[in-house]
Amino acid sequence: MSVIYVLLTISIIIAVLFFIAFIKAVKSGQYDDDYTPSVRILFEDELVKTKPNKTIKKQKSN
Repeated sequence: MSVIYVLLTISIIIAVLFFIAFIKAVKSGQYDDDYTPSVRILFEDELVKTKPNKTIKKQKSN
C-alpha cells in the first residue's frame, strides 16, 4: 500500500513540474504565432466566401 502513496506523490510532483514548464513557455512567447498573420493576406480570397451577384439586368423593349 505504501508503494501507491510513493507513486502518487511522484506523479503529482512530475505533473506540477510539467505545468510550471508550460506556464513559463506560454509567458515567454513560445506559442506566439508570427508566421500566420504574414501569410494570411495571400490566402484571403480563399477564406472569404462572396455571394454571387444577383442583380438582373432588364432588357429594353422597343
